[in-house]
Amino acid sequence: MRQKKLKYVTLELMEENGVIVRPEKLNITNYHLEIGAGKGDFITSLALDNPNTTFVAIERNINVCYRILEKKNLNQIDNLIIILDDANNLFEYFHFNSAKMIYLNFSDPWPKPRHHKRRLTYKPFLEIYQQLLNKDGIIQFRTDHLAFFNDSLNYFENNFNIYEADFDLEESKYQTEYEKKKRLKGKIYQLKAGQKYD
Repeated sequence: MRQKKLKYVTLELMEENGVIVRPEKLNITNYHLEIGAGKGDFITSLALDNPNTTFVAIERNINVCYRILEKKNLNQIDNLIIILDDANNLFEYFHFNSAKMIYLNFSDPWPKPRHHKRRLTYKPFLEIYQQLLNKDGIIQFRTDHLAFFNDSLNYFENNFNIYEADFDLEESKYQTEYEKKKRLKGKIYQLKAGQKYD
């Protein structure tokens, strides 16, 4: 869905309010990272309930990212870092083996076969996540698109140990704004996986 452009939202405004808008290495470990954080309902709720954990939201759309900033400021969330950038640039910000948790919530399913390589669960991205996660790190993937979920199960099986594959996820406190809408129409699918060691 196309997001309304907010004329007053600029890179300068975002940076003045603490959003990271250009690459810099963050000296953090054991953080929870949401890739494609949308308007931030999920990550801000988690951060509020876990003040001793560092959370990071990365979102490439400046207008959507601004909504995360609004929620952060409104709720005075000090343990949330916001990055305005694309998932392709994760290593510009994070060290190897530094993440405790990675969340992929309702990313674009790219249903056409020729577009599958753009999926955030496709092999090149999974290899990035493997290098970002620490040895006990977990990746959680959630979607309402069954074909995308099944394909992703196959992708993950080659790179991770799958701990959970839920084909009808129960409603939880932590939901994205998209999930809240889609739950009214059908099932939500969730996968959890960890590092695979020989």
